[in-house]
Amino acid sequence: MPLEYIVKQPKTTAKNPPLLILLHGYGSNEQDLFSFASELPDDLLIISAQAPLSLGSGSYAWYTINFEGAASNRSNLVEAEESLLEIETFIDVIIKKYNANTNKLFLLGFSQGCILSMAYAFRNPNKIKNIIALSGYINTDLLPHDYRINNYKNLDFFISHGSVDQVLPVEWARKSPILLDELNIKNQYQEYPVGHGVAPQNFTDFKNWIIKRL
Repeated sequence: MPLEYIVKQPKTTAKNPPLLILLHGYGSNEQDLFSFASELPDDLLIISAQAPLSLGSGSYAWYTINFEGAASNRSNLVEAEESLLEIETFIDVIIKKYNANTNKLFLLGFSQGCILSMAYAFRNPNKIKNIIALSGYINTDLLPHDYRINNYKNLDFFISHGSVDQVLPVEWARKSPILLDELNIKNQYQEYPVGHGVAPQNFTDFKNWIIKRL
């Protein structure tokens, strides 16, 4: 079953609009990150997807998390893989349906959506270029087995995290730019004095990052 989504059309008409796809975090829904939409550049086509697993009361997840388990096996990787396949299909369908500009494709994920956004980039380095990775980390269990030898010359990451994040420790996030640097992947890493959320300065910084790439 295709992912449900909401859309904000660009204010400026274009045959091939630049596209920003939003992937929300665990326990949230497609409306959450969409609250950013009105503050982002007018020429962006913005699509916010809803995760497939319902937790009830308008809450959704990309995969189940066992909060009682050890950090190393909290995530249901089978469900995460299934969601990744759904995201891959979803992005292809959206690009075709809206005739989006594949050279100006942005994928923004928060928390669980961030983890999957970064995994998507590693798995599809020729389909995506710009990744905005908010309050997440690179889960190497979701990367291709040969990820260390692939060509990632097109990828460009904006990564941010709260320095006092009580949900996903900042130490996990700090490993991301280290790995990206090892693989010669372009990236910018920022920390902000907040918990598991997006500070106003964080929003301003990734908005400017997007503007520079439009």
